[in-house]
Amino acid sequence: MAEMTVDGVRLVVAGAGLRGIGYARRAAATGARVVAVAEPDPARRAAFAAEFGVPAEHVYADWADLAGAGRLAEAVVIATQDQTHADAAVAFAGLGYHILLEKPMATTEPDALRITEAVDRAGVMLAVCHVLRYTPYTQALKKLLDEGAIGRLVNVQHLEPIGWWHFAHSFVRGHWNNSETSAPLLLTKSCHDIDWLLYLFGTEPSRVSSFGGLTHFRPEQRPEGAADRCLDCPLEPRCPYSAPRLYRSCLGDPAREFWPLSAVTRDHTPDGIDAALRTGPYGRCVYDADNNVVDHQVVAMEFPDGATCTFTMTAFTPMENRRTRLFGTHGQLDGDGRLLHLTDFRTGEQRTVDTGLTAGGTAADGHGGGDEAIMDAFLGAVATGNAKLLNSDAATSLAGHRVVWAAEQARTTGTITATPLPA
Repeated sequence: MAEMTVDGVRLVVAGAGLRGIGYARRAAATGARVVAVAEPDPARRAAFAAEFGVPAEHVYADWADLAGAGRLAEAVVIATQDQTHADAAVAFAGLGYHILLEKPMATTEPDALRITEAVDRAGVMLAVCHVLRYTPYTQALKKLLDEGAIGRLVNVQHLEPIGWWHFAHSFVRGHWNNSETSAPLLLTKSCHDIDWLLYLFGTEPSRVSSFGGLTHFRPEQRPEGAADRCLDCPLEPRCPYSAPRLYRSCLGDPAREFWPLSAVTRDHTPDGIDAALRTGPYGRCVYDADNNVVDHQVVAMEFPDGATCTFTMTAFTPMENRRTRLFGTHGQLDGDGRLLHLTDFRTGEQRTVDTGLTAGGTAADGHGGGDEAIMDAFLGAVATGNAKLLNSDAATSLAGHRVVWAAEQARTTGTITATPLPA
């Protein structure tokens, strides 16, 4: 394909949910043209087509119909449900589309390998949305590590505080609550944390162990007298997981109306919220849902040079930026998603690097600039044909996902697992 400016890049979007529409808006804001969409929900499909001026003949109900129309653009954003990623990515790669693929790459290792092989065979670029790699905070942290600011990296402690209400929204009541219909939580929520840690270390671990489980959001933890739905529950006013309190509090806040409220209902009124909670999944008691994913998990990794790392994800926190402590032979770094506190053992100097982040590090806040930055890098790579503008590729993402699957094997079998898993 000949060189083009970003203004000339044409984009199709498979999946017009919150992630798909967010990426599309960034693409349009930077000059790319959204020329087709596939979305099974009729209301979302119509709203997306109207917002981006997609002609009726290129509005589809299913990603397979969009792929069946042939190559309509240079690039595709795939933001469909997780279990469809592999088939969609393989199909669009075969048509010659460059692909921005929402994480996780796929829900199984064979499917992730299929994607990698399809992308290599077609000679197209693939960027999995490991948005944490692209934030100004990460770039500042990586620069300090690469410059040797703390010497050789020996140990890292990394925390993902999912947030009590976020966990209830997405992983108890929401689409990602059951590993049988989605995937394990470590994959759906934290595969980009594992990817990010491997990015910092610059290599993959040689051994992995993991512990965790579903401790709280289960029927036997249900308080006496609790009802099946929050709207009927006498305990609702004092429950930390009250759906009415969460979703009604979103009204009047554009960011929170976009997420999480739009996942619940498009009718952003008190009556609209109550109607959705009366009949839909987001009004269920958190102790009476069909969830089975863990609500806390620890992953321990050992790297070939002897360095170690622990990663903790937990539901039982406020929804905050990730926290990381990095220990090196010459110094220590403490990071909170915006500030990096450096202690230099050689001089005793302590200094703080402010990376300038003003928004939060969550999906609602664009992951601290990562969502915009990955879209900008992807469009630039497509426009110029320069894959080096992307700081990961299909093989890199496959390697990180394999660590996730190794950790899950270790957790479920009570073993220490070598990586990568045997074929």
